[in-house]
Amino acid sequence: MNTNIKNILKITLPLLLGVFLVWYSLSQISISELIKYFKKADYTYIVLGMFFGLLSHLSRAYRWQFQLEPMGYKIKLGNSIMAVFATYLINYTIPRAGEVARASILTNYEGVPFEKGFGTIVAERIADLIVMLGIIAVTLFLQFDFIYGFLVEKFNPTKIAISFAILLVLGLLFLRFINTSSSKIAIKIKGFVSGLVEGVLSIFKMKKKWAFIFHTLFIWTMYVLMFYVTTFSLQEMSNIPFAAVLIGFIAASFSIAATNGGIGSYPEAIVLVFTSLFFIPEDPSRAFGWIIWSAQTVLIIICGGLSLIYLPIFNRNKNSSKA
Repeated sequence: MNTNIKNILKITLPLLLGVFLVWYSLSQISISELIKYFKKADYTYIVLGMFFGLLSHLSRAYRWQFQLEPMGYKIKLGNSIMAVFATYLINYTIPRAGEVARASILTNYEGVPFEKGFGTIVAERIADLIVMLGIIAVTLFLQFDFIYGFLVEKFNPTKIAISFAILLVLGLLFLRFINTSSSKIAIKIKGFVSGLVEGVLSIFKMKKKWAFIFHTLFIWTMYVLMFYVTTFSLQEMSNIPFAAVLIGFIAASFSIAATNGGIGSYPEAIVLVFTSLFFIPEDPSRAFGWIIWSAQTVLIIICGGLSLIYLPIFNRNKNSSKA
């Protein structure tokens, strides 16, 4: 019974949060005003941003082959591409269901055992997380003066130092507890961390590890370029500092995990960063958030929908040609 309740909450809470954030966002800007921004936007930059997004998805599909080859599976690139697009589309309905569907597609059409396919997806998410942390670290390094100045302006520096010291002490105590405790929670956390480490190390055991690393960096470079280029679609956004682009991109990326496909949360994350940190007017910030989210969503709906339709046709033709 408790498991059923948890599963229902996992599905309904992100949906409800997304609906609420959409309502909140549209209550802060009139639909007619939002449409004006969409009409006056320069779609050359929007399409270019969509192209960079498309390249990142294709690169992800190609990268997946490197993970499966050491296990003896040489999958068709077409199936890999369509499985990736199907993943993104399905994630708009049920959170994280796309990853399960992606591994299932591989099982149905390529004969890869579900647990092995799903394991490679977990490993690639770990690689993506590492790159994301790297982007955050680079942003902190490049914009240290700005971030430090903002924190000093908004908060007492002494309180910040004390807070960091307390967090450090608590972190060390937590690590000590995990290493020495035999409780179920501690064992689960140790197992999770061990799995993360194993997943990271598995990357370096690949035959084509450098190609995998290149594509991982390429994917995230395309993500950042997608965000950066689309800022030029609105005149009000064209001169914003690159710090705003990086921090806005980070906030928007994390927002995708909050709701299905970032619906509602993606534009509001951008507004939060642009207006509170960089004092960019709220209306164009919100309009930009909806423009970039809508552009990428249209890309996923088209490519993901076509993928789900064409997958059985593609594989039927392949099978008939072998026969």
